[in-house]
Amino acid sequence: MTRSLPGVQAPSVGPPACGAAAAPRGKSRATDVVVNAVTRAGLGVIPRIPDSLKRLLLGRSITVDGNTLDTTLQLMFAAQRATGASGLVASHDPAVARAQLRALAGMLDIDIEVGVSDLSIAGAAGPIPSRHYRPRDAGFEVAGPAAPAPLLVFYHGGGFVIGDLDTHDGLCRLIARDAGVHVLSVGYRLAPEHKAPAAVEDAFAAYRWATDHAAELGADPGRVAVGGDSAGGNLATLVCHLARDAGVTLPALQLLIYPVTNLRGETRSQTLLAEGYFLAKRDMDWFMDNYLSGAEVEGTDPRLSPLLAGDLSGLPPALVLTAGFDPLRDEGNQYAAAMRAAGTTVTTVRWDR
Repeated sequence: MTRSLPGVQAPSVGPPACGAAAAPRGKSRATDVVVNAVTRAGLGVIPRIPDSLKRLLLGRSITVDGNTLDTTLQLMFAAQRATGASGLVASHDPAVARAQLRALAGMLDIDIEVGVSDLSIAGAAGPIPSRHYRPRDAGFEVAGPAAPAPLLVFYHGGGFVIGDLDTHDGLCRLIARDAGVHVLSVGYRLAPEHKAPAAVEDAFAAYRWATDHAAELGADPGRVAVGGDSAGGNLATLVCHLARDAGVTLPALQLLIYPVTNLRGETRSQTLLAEGYFLAKRDMDWFMDNYLSGAEVEGTDPRLSPLLAGDLSGLPPALVLTAGFDPLRDEGNQYAAAMRAAGTTVTTVRWDR
């Protein structure tokens, strides 16, 4: 899920946004234990190996579509393959897949001190579990006394099926500390228990709640942004569309970290990176089957796939981050270009490793 985002979907403070080291489907619990042990060791040791030694161990670098894979990630992928594991979905049982992602998140040594409190907010179909992160210095000097800091409403990744408040706790802590903003992480409803558009409904309800209650959180009600990674990036884009169409206050910013923008699209990056870089094509297919099969809307509906919307004008400024070894790279870049062409202010950051 974002490191300083040097490469694929793999943050140093949170699990691969839609991902985790996964044991081969159908293998035993013992295999999961081995994979987790190797992953835990890799996360602790591999980043500390000198780059020259990593290159020696690897023998050759991997370059795809003009992008060269980061050596730390390349070595971690090699270690994962040595266990017989591949992809990020540990099992076709959603409960097992969710547990494996939480296990990976728990392996990361995160020491980021911010204020944290759990809360429940009113959702489209009942209470939504959420988590509020408050930066240590929650004010900015603006020509006088410190003003309240902005608030980012954050939606976690995980293909609309896995991921939760805990898997993205480290990433939210990092954003709160380094950006100096409040973060409200939203535990929206997941598939297959809740088909599309349940996640979208919860995402918009959470944004509306945040705009009404930002001051109570100590944040600036005039600067409420939305953001998310992967599937969460998709939800952030759709919240912006819904706010515009409903005539309510627009988010101050949309932070889109390798967002899903076309649920039924096929891109060059999806083909080139279909296997071997955490998020595999079979994982994406499994996510979409769980999210869309039996849903009341199609994946090609602009209410789920913002890239297919006929009107991208009047949207908030966007910061779009994509990565060279991410299957979602192309659709993120395409959406950024489409928003820019429609007159939206867009800043893009493309990590080529």
